[in-house]
Amino acid sequence: MDKLLTVKDLSSFLNLHPGTIYRLVEKGKVPFIKRKGLGIRFRKEEIEEWLKKGFHRVSQISEILPKFDIALDGYDKLFLERRTEMNGVVRYKYPFGSVLMRKTKNKEERYYIHYQVDGQRIRKALKGVKTRAEAVKVLNAEVADAMRGRYHFQRSDIAFGAMADLFLEKYSKVNKKSWKTSDWVYLRRLKPYFGSYLLSKITPEMVEEYKAKRLSTGIQKCSVNRELSCLRKIYNVAVDWGYTVDNPVRKVKLFSEKENIRERVLKEDEEELLFEAADLHIKPILIVAVNTGMRKSEVFKLRWQNVSFEKREIKIPMSKSGKERRIPINSIVFNLLYTLKAQNGQSEYVFPNPKTEKPYVDIKRSFDSACKKAGVENLRFHDLRHSFATRLARRGVDLVIVKELMGHASIVTTQRYLHSRASEKAQAVETLTKKQQDNPLLWQMGGKSSKEDAVTRSFAVG
Repeated sequence: MDKLLTVKDLSSFLNLHPGTIYRLVEKGKVPFIKRKGLGIRFRKEEIEEWLKKGFHRVSQISEILPKFDIALDGYDKLFLERRTEMNGVVRYKYPFGSVLMRKTKNKEERYYIHYQVDGQRIRKALKGVKTRAEAVKVLNAEVADAMRGRYHFQRSDIAFGAMADLFLEKYSKVNKKSWKTSDWVYLRRLKPYFGSYLLSKITPEMVEEYKAKRLSTGIQKCSVNRELSCLRKIYNVAVDWGYTVDNPVRKVKLFSEKENIRERVLKEDEEELLFEAADLHIKPILIVAVNTGMRKSEVFKLRWQNVSFEKREIKIPMSKSGKERRIPINSIVFNLLYTLKAQNGQSEYVFPNPKTEKPYVDIKRSFDSACKKAGVENLRFHDLRHSFATRLARRGVDLVIVKELMGHASIVTTQRYLHSRASEKAQAVETLTKKQQDNPLLWQMGGKSSKEDAVTRSFAVG
């Protein structure tokens, strides 16, 4: 007689609540039989066939297979079709594929999985898998992922506006410290344009049209790129959460930002003029910024508890990258902070707004006024951070150290801050002549004749 499974048996295998099993039965989405005196039962063969051919009918199945958690013996009793052994390889055949095991010369067990998708054979070695139970779970997960791709499992399609709200609340606010100044701002542009469209209806062509429209308003290409990056991330999250199966933004090329890289570094003579022109309340802020490379928000929110005079360092508990970093302070900053501590050490913040005793929100008006008085043009507060990194590089500081001081996650980001002047480029090239001070051209030609002959021959070679 065929083995009959109880609701409890099927519930354990599918990792679903028994109530869910009963609802599937009521809707006719799972094969079952009724036996007098026994109630609802399930035939093993019918369940296997349902999982093979009807796997795509219930999207929940694709979601729970990777979470399959049942004792291996129980799993084998339900679904192991046969066990064979040939040439030292043991094969365990299951409805969705096979698990293979062979022993190495060191008697270690190695596991492999075989299965088919649309007639294509998939064979994979499982590195790090030590037991057959683990191999079975991997097999279930692999097949579930394959079936998702084949049958396009997804939740009910939703509008972009609704997905954007979910993204902001459940992803951005949870994972990004800067969501207020990044994703929240970008969504104010994206939602009016895409908000009413279903996720599945937004095409790469529509995204290209959005690019062109935003650029026509006069905003910078880098700003358009930030908005498109946010749009792309929303789709990536939507795919992970099962709301859609494709990301149209992947097929859209972002603008090049090479022309947007600023090369504004505060010169030392400009620095002296700027500090002289700055009002008393912002001058210490500027000094700390240019000598530490701290971001504007980091300077504004600096607390005394994060300043260590003993270690001569400033601690940034949570930087933009989400990590703590420590910045050594030079003698200029040390003396400045020591003086400020004596003057307003009772305050929580190093640079409190005297009107509110809270951190400054911005000092743009005072900063622009100081720049104007000093005759320093085209300078932003953030350029002080650029200047810090560039000055370190010019003094021969290793780029990795500059990266750590700046708090960058990637050295590629650090490289964008390092600017060189035309005069320095000329000096760099001139260093190639140092081996022969008297006659660099003669040295390169390998001759011993006079300067005049060397110059003449250099033109002849050219």
